[in-house]
Amino acid sequence: MSLGMADNNHGTDHIHLPADVNWDTLDKSKFFFLGAALFSGISGTLYPSIVLKTRQQVVVKNTPCLKLAVTILKNDGFKGFYRGFGTSLMGTVPARALYMGALEITKSSVGCATVNLGLTEAKAAAIANGVAGVTAATCAQLVWTPIDVVTQRLMVQSKGKNSLSGFKYYNGIDAFRKIIYKDGIKGLYRGFGLSILTYAPSNAVWWASYSMAHRAILDRVGCHGNGLRPDSKGVVAVQAAGAVMASGFSALVTMPLDTVKTRVQVLDGEGCNGVRKTIGKLIKEGGLSACYRGFGPRWVSMSFSATIMITTYEYLKKLSTKNQDSCGSLQ
Repeated sequence: MSLGMADNNHGTDHIHLPADVNWDTLDKSKFFFLGAALFSGISGTLYPSIVLKTRQQVVVKNTPCLKLAVTILKNDGFKGFYRGFGTSLMGTVPARALYMGALEITKSSVGCATVNLGLTEAKAAAIANGVAGVTAATCAQLVWTPIDVVTQRLMVQSKGKNSLSGFKYYNGIDAFRKIIYKDGIKGLYRGFGLSILTYAPSNAVWWASYSMAHRAILDRVGCHGNGLRPDSKGVVAVQAAGAVMASGFSALVTMPLDTVKTRVQVLDGEGCNGVRKTIGKLIKEGGLSACYRGFGPRWVSMSFSATIMITTYEYLKKLSTKNQDSCGSLQ
């Protein structure tokens, strides 16, 4: 679930890596406290699109987003778009803390190492961001997979006859209890391997793509090579364009894995209790296109999330900065 944040290279004549605010310069308590509050609010804003994406991936027939949205409103009202949100929020704070910590530590370490090896700035940035994305996603999944299993099962429930789940949970705690009773702790980690295979490459592709897109856009508008520094609005515009491009590419590459993962985690009571069976059933339902159900909502969610979180994250890092002396002393 979280691409989260991106480093903001301002397009100066010489860009030092890995970020303009280094991990060693941050007030960690302020960084994590403010981060938890800011990103929890963002998660709440984007949650309905995740519900739509999840339902599209689970339905047997390809169903348009608008039709699904109308069905949710009809059966559950507006609150249907927030089924499982409380449980999701409970896991967001520790998962986000792990993600941000692993991301910044890895970017700092790998960024400095690649620069010292003599790689070009573009290659060093892509490598540092890609490796950091893999590391952050892997760490976060240790906390997020159980939350994901529960929230997705709550998402597909409905008061009407069109409920997509074979189970009935009253709330997140009830879902945790019933899953553990039926399958033990391993039930909460259903699809953990697939989650790693989905989110680790997704984050690596996103961060590396964002780094290259961000740099390419700055070169295109003439800020990079001339040593010019765009104003605050220009920085946000460049970040947004880079985020949308990176999100689209990342979603396209990893969407089939995400669809299989979602079905394995949600439909274990419907005969989809194995990766091979799940893939086979998807192919029978609609061929390769069935693996891309929910692509639109996922791209939209990733794009909005990434754009908002990049700008928020950089603002957060500046609020949490203690000093500006590390690995190249960024401006």
